[in-house]
Amino acid sequence: MSATITDDIVKTVLDTIEENKKYETDEEKSHLIKCEANQFFKDQVYDVAADLYSIAIELHPTAMLYGNRAQAYLKKELYGAALEDADNAISMDPSYVKGFYRRATANMALGRFRKALADYQAVVKVVPNDIDAKSKFEECQKIVRRQNFLLAISTDHDKKTVAETLDINAIAIEDSYEGPHLEEKITREFMMDLIQKFKDQKKLHKKYAFKMLLDFYNYVKELPTMVEITVAAGKKFTICGDIHGQFYDLCNIFEINGFPSETNPYLFNGDFVDRGSFSVETIFTMMGFKLLYPNHFFMSRGNHESDVMNKMYGFEGEVKAKYTQQMSDMFTETFCWLPLCHVINQKIFESSETSNRFWTDSGASRASSGVVTPSEATRSVVTSSETSNRFWMDSEASESVVCHGGLFKEDGVTLEDIRKTDRNRQPPDEGIMCDLLWSDPQPINGRSPSKRGVGCQFGPDVTSKWCEMNGIEYVVRSHEVKPEGYEMHHNGQCYTVFSAPNYCDQMNNKGAFITITGDNLSPRFTPFDAVPHPKLPPMAYANSLFGFN
Repeated sequence: MSATITDDIVKTVLDTIEENKKYETDEEKSHLIKCEANQFFKDQVYDVAADLYSIAIELHPTAMLYGNRAQAYLKKELYGAALEDADNAISMDPSYVKGFYRRATANMALGRFRKALADYQAVVKVVPNDIDAKSKFEECQKIVRRQNFLLAISTDHDKKTVAETLDINAIAIEDSYEGPHLEEKITREFMMDLIQKFKDQKKLHKKYAFKMLLDFYNYVKELPTMVEITVAAGKKFTICGDIHGQFYDLCNIFEINGFPSETNPYLFNGDFVDRGSFSVETIFTMMGFKLLYPNHFFMSRGNHESDVMNKMYGFEGEVKAKYTQQMSDMFTETFCWLPLCHVINQKIFESSETSNRFWTDSGASRASSGVVTPSEATRSVVTSSETSNRFWMDSEASESVVCHGGLFKEDGVTLEDIRKTDRNRQPPDEGIMCDLLWSDPQPINGRSPSKRGVGCQFGPDVTSKWCEMNGIEYVVRSHEVKPEGYEMHHNGQCYTVFSAPNYCDQMNNKGAFITITGDNLSPRFTPFDAVPHPKLPPMAYANSLFGFN
């Protein structure tokens, strides 16, 4: 839902309350607004619910209101904001058990399991007979113990990776197996057969799945942190954003825009997995096309290509359910080698001519065909993994960087700094890698703490300064749901693209992708709707700890 629509709904609610005048004090008015907010939350309209809770808090703050807004922020994945509200709720009323629940959930989402464990322990002390509280405490305790174990063995320098110990030849193929067979190398015929089997809810045999994963691992670990791509004049290039395990919507992109090939290259900008319950099918489809077309299919790492996110949001559980824990561990190793960003048409990107040119008209219009283009062109693009991939603009010179999240907490970060970043790790809580995966644009100048609790929010001045310093025209990122599947920010120097329509089967958003050509970088935005999928809900494999009580 767009900010304008949200504001209109909130105004209508407040006007109705004023017209009815069923209150005499601010406390009574706050209660009426809270009741309206609760209904919007129940209807899964979380933006409106959060705004109404905020207004109610201004009138008469209570622990419950902070707890309710924290819950809305959790649904919006704004874990930093949820954490702050949970702290406020607990400060106002230390006996408010849900405040501890909210804070524990936010800390869990941020991978701060020890802090979450302390909160669950506090809940158990207050309500020792609560079965749910006890279950969450014990489950969180197991995670912390496993973390301690993994930390202990991480000092063992002789420990081998799953890739090093895997013996694919020892895995037998049963006579009853009816799926596609993989020879030494992936073929287009194999990929088409595999996709159809996935659509029919069939599995690829474990032997072939491990072989694909091992081949992909061996390939991506040799890639640089920042991959450079050249798009030739007249050649089409497509950038997509988050997919989040929505395999059937991924297939719909290929139906609309054509399957990947040497003449139809793609870049997917992170968050391939988690939340959607067909993440296994999604990632094997992407890995297959990367192995088939290594120079024409590209993948950036998103914040969900990480151990903590996969444990919480379903990918680990899905891989274990469909295959094995060993395969899940190997995915963890593999995701660490995914590139953090891509630079398109580097030869022009290096041109000093492009460094001072920026868009002046950031308006956009929708064509009758459903393809959208900006009304004025610019010269280069930077895209981040947190938004969907990258898009191009009409320009005399062109260059783009694609990353999942966004720009940086500190000034002065160069492309060379990105190149030198060691990516073979879990995402840290700060620094270049963290910002590339987690940050978001904001409409006002300057920087502010991220409501997500990780990364930062960066304004138009930050984007302008960074683009000028690095000779970039604009940045493309993913990482955020947008009503139309895309959004222009910062006077056309930053774009978000998101390719998971009706996100989590509840957001009613469109997905979108971007197409460009090497000699005409005018971004063409193609929005699309969600398609039906089998009756398996999102988060079907998610950790049972991650509930909203």
